[in-house]
Amino acid sequence: MRRVAPLGRGTVPVQDHVALAEIELCGELIIAASNAEDRLSLESIDEVLRVAEARTDAAGS
Repeated sequence: MRRVAPLGRGTVPVQDHVALAEIELCGELIIAASNAEDRLSLESIDEVLRVAEARTDAAGS
């Protein structure tokens, strides 16, 4: 799915896929933190941010 920032009058569409991905991950981290009873462990943060998946993808490249 291609995401494009909404256009205002006289503006140019902006597509920054890296920024959108970072915003999405930050949102997921905020949701996880708000649902936790205590501070998130480093392992929990890595799980929310899909660090293991990123490492697996990088190793397979």
